[in-house]
Amino acid sequence: MKVLITGGTGLVGTRLSQLLTEAGHEVALLSREASSAGPYKTFVWAPGAGTIDPAAVPFADVVVNLAGANVGEGRWTEARKKELTASRLDSLALLHRELAKPGHRVQAVLSASAIGYYGNTGDQLAIEETPPAHDFLAELTQRWEQAAAPIAALGIRLVTPRIGVVLSTKGGALVPLAATVKLGLGAPLGTGQQYLSWIHLDDLCHLFMAMLADDAWQGPYNAVAPYPATNEAFTEVLAEVLHRPLLLPKVPGFALKLLLGEQSEIVLAGQYVSAEKVMTQGFEFDYPVLRGALKELYSADKQLSRQR
Repeated sequence: MKVLITGGTGLVGTRLSQLLTEAGHEVALLSREASSAGPYKTFVWAPGAGTIDPAAVPFADVVVNLAGANVGEGRWTEARKKELTASRLDSLALLHRELAKPGHRVQAVLSASAIGYYGNTGDQLAIEETPPAHDFLAELTQRWEQAAAPIAALGIRLVTPRIGVVLSTKGGALVPLAATVKLGLGAPLGTGQQYLSWIHLDDLCHLFMAMLADDAWQGPYNAVAPYPATNEAFTEVLAEVLHRPLLLPKVPGFALKLLLGEQSEIVLAGQYVSAEKVMTQGFEFDYPVLRGALKELYSADKQLSRQR
């Protein structure tokens, strides 16, 4: 299988490319810059300008769209919000334009989404049919999915995984959380009762591979592990795995709002999200439980450090 990946140099794309290659598939990346470095063929595109190497889409049997600026980076100024939106919508508009042309054999597109779609769920379990919320992240994610929808109208199988908090020691939310715990500065945020629906990076990549390989996968799926944790429980388990005490009180929500503004919803809003649909589809998690996922990540990290 030939797989074309946008956003392929990020945390998820890098690991997905490795696992696909190990499984015998051929990977190529769509990138804003030409590069001869690395093991993958690279096609150049500029979504904002609407330009793309004409050989890119005809290369592929399937496309994985991970393009989109990181919502956790930079203050949410109006300019930043426009950048977050454009980085998602422009990429999909350009992909749709190319997929609408004859001369390619693309059978499936996996276009990333996120559980931010559901907003702050409290203790109400969100399933794929749960309607979207109305905060900035929810509206951004809804527009992201709406921009992908025309691809399905072309007769191409479209899968939209709503991705939870991806756990990895190589990047993402876990790295700064672990850093504070290692320094003895870890503490639950806000009430600590907001849910965090997480997924181990390797489980996410294997889920993507299952979605690409089997025509039965279609539409939205929650890409989360089956056992979400509250922020307080997550912090406690992380401290236990890292063998560090938790000495500080909870960080008040008002302080986070003063510090982060609207962006505080990333850490104060909880998403309690169901994995039932992906499990019913037959996917089996290697790391369904938080403690096991964190232990694997940090044991693997230690082994890698010893080898260096």
